[in-house]
Amino acid sequence: MLKFILKKLLLMIPMLLVISLIVFFGLQATGIDPINFMLSPEQLSASPEVVEQLREELGLNDPLIVQYFNWLGNMLHGDFGYSITDGTSIASTLAVRMPYTLELAGYSLVLSAIIGIGIGIISAIRQNGIIDYIGRVLAVLGQAVPQFLVGIILIQIFSIKLGIFPAANRVSPDATNAFVDAFMHLFLPVATLTIGMVAVLMRYARNTMLDVLNSDYIKTARSKGIPEWKVYLKHGFRNAMKPVLVILMFRIPTLIGGSVVVESVFSYPGIGMTMTNAIVANDYNVVMVTTLIIAATMLVCSFMVDVLNAIMDPRVRLGE
Repeated sequence: MLKFILKKLLLMIPMLLVISLIVFFGLQATGIDPINFMLSPEQLSASPEVVEQLREELGLNDPLIVQYFNWLGNMLHGDFGYSITDGTSIASTLAVRMPYTLELAGYSLVLSAIIGIGIGIISAIRQNGIIDYIGRVLAVLGQAVPQFLVGIILIQIFSIKLGIFPAANRVSPDATNAFVDAFMHLFLPVATLTIGMVAVLMRYARNTMLDVLNSDYIKTARSKGIPEWKVYLKHGFRNAMKPVLVILMFRIPTLIGGSVVVESVFSYPGIGMTMTNAIVANDYNVVMVTTLIIAATMLVCSFMVDVLNAIMDPRVRLGE
């Protein structure tokens, strides 16, 4: 097992290098010149020698491959650079914004797992019942409707029409109760991310549970007179959860990626909103770092899926 984990970890290194290459050279190909954001048009035209000196100090005259390795080396030493639009440290910005995104994705993951798996299992046990029919309809709608539209609908209903929840931001400046204020601001973004995730888990948990309940060992357990609740819980649920957990882990990168859209809709100050603002402002330093971090998060999640799959099914690591 240790050999399997080390092999997967080592494979992540070249994958990260390839992703960093694509991100760096892709953004360099856009032709964005950071000097244009650092100096005014008057300075650019009046002081060409100052411009050339600044380009030399920043290493912009070096070949692209040299610039890439300098950037990569700084990243490995924890120096993420500075925003070319406002001059703030990217590391300090991420230290503030990243926990907000992880908070949003974490709550959505827990809620969607509880609701989606719960409804899916009940739908399988009570097949063709009212819960099953309602669950299947909601699962199709949850997957068909895009997240930004779900967010806009929730804002229209709960913020504009009913006025229950705020439509934007993470906290209120005049809040008296920090916990209640955080809950009110998180409710709609978390609900938007959760709806799509619930739809996927609901359908998958239902289909997996139905397959398990039609297995021979379930029929054998029933023929032995084992109580029905014990058959469902001990033999059915436990075996049905193995593939569902893998799918759940696979959905974590989707939550991180989906936060870009959801945070933009709700003006939520997370890493997704930071990336969106950087793209609009052509702040390619921030775009490169945030893109690489999101890609690294997805790779880590993929690694966790492989390890979890290997723990549950020894044939996976034996096949390696």
